[in-house]
Amino acid sequence: MASIKEALGAMIPGMQEEMRDLVKNYGSEVVSEVTIKQVYGGMRGVKALVCDTSTVDPYDGLIIRGIPLAEVTERLPEEIFYLLCTGDLPGDEDVEDLKGEFQKRSELPGFVVDVLRALPKSAHPMAMLVTGIAALEDISYFRKRYDEGMTRAEMWEAALEDSLLLLAKLPALASAVYRIKYDKGDIIDPDPSLTWGANFAHMLGNDDPVFADLMRLYMVLHCDHEGGNVSAFSAHTVGSALSDPFYSVAAGLSGLAGPLHGLANQECLRFIRKIVDRYDGAPSEEQMKDYAWEVLNSGRVIPGYGHAVLRATDPRFTAFHAFGEEHFPDDPVFNTVSTAFKVIPDVLKEHGKAANPYPNVDAGSGALLYHFGITEMEFYTVFFGVSRSMGLLSQYIMSRAWWEPITRPKSHTTKWYKEHVGAE
Repeated sequence: MASIKEALGAMIPGMQEEMRDLVKNYGSEVVSEVTIKQVYGGMRGVKALVCDTSTVDPYDGLIIRGIPLAEVTERLPEEIFYLLCTGDLPGDEDVEDLKGEFQKRSELPGFVVDVLRALPKSAHPMAMLVTGIAALEDISYFRKRYDEGMTRAEMWEAALEDSLLLLAKLPALASAVYRIKYDKGDIIDPDPSLTWGANFAHMLGNDDPVFADLMRLYMVLHCDHEGGNVSAFSAHTVGSALSDPFYSVAAGLSGLAGPLHGLANQECLRFIRKIVDRYDGAPSEEQMKDYAWEVLNSGRVIPGYGHAVLRATDPRFTAFHAFGEEHFPDDPVFNTVSTAFKVIPDVLKEHGKAANPYPNVDAGSGALLYHFGITEMEFYTVFFGVSRSMGLLSQYIMSRAWWEPITRPKSHTTKWYKEHVGAE
């Protein structure tokens, strides 16, 4: 069996050759046309990136290295990171090796805790997380090796070491943010006997094995989502300048903090809690239907339903919903999520304006965290960010492995575009 470094070392030469041959033999082939609407519409649908770690199918959802997410929801985050990086699921020895790599790097430096404590109490937890990552950049192996003059062929190894360093410390960093921001008491040290997700739960202050399993699932489900979403694209662009993985992930998670990206889960929970408050508990299906129509008729949207790519129920929502059904189906907040799932798609179909009337991952994830007493909704995106860092870092490793050049698309003025299309 191979460690993650050995597996990557065996895989990368073939990957490099495949990409060189593709560019050499088909470099002039056209893969996308760009319309004015796309130029002014956030580049939606423009084929212009390479991302081998995952893809999103409109009906099957997230596919990680050719494996649908629904087939790996019982796996550990360590297994998913190995899969993202190498294209293969690890064997038992590989998993134990990666657990050990994380555990020996898991301690959070004291200076990072000092930085977090120096921030104002009003600081947003995502700002605290990004600040902590930026502080951790001081230990970057990639930057050290670059300053020493490492070759282009050595960059993926330095990228892997930084990725292991950062991923190992993220649960400790995120839990320190939680405990400092919300006055939860002393910071809890990592337990070397626990897995990555279970250690996160432990350091947050909850040793309930069901909560530990939720952390495992949460880390798996949010791990990656192609290369064109805001967080992945931001991290990719910064990394393309050979900024080290700490800078790259800090940039990506700054994008994740946006209301149109990672903050969506808390908006969905606020929506559900308003319904629970309105009906003093979980509503009936008829009450839910009336409420949904009230929202739509007022010109508002129903958060958690629809997706830029998906045209079916998000498999991540399905996995979260199954977890809630197994462990606490009568919780009023979760029960309201379930009732919404039964009712809202039909309402949206009848309404006729939604391209996708089905729930996305954000429709239910917050209800599960809320059940376990994580009521500080602004912290929810931190959970998302810790998980998504697996995708950002695996993409960073791949980019350095095939020597991807700096990202530099061409921009034009509005005047140029008007003249180009013959507009008055």
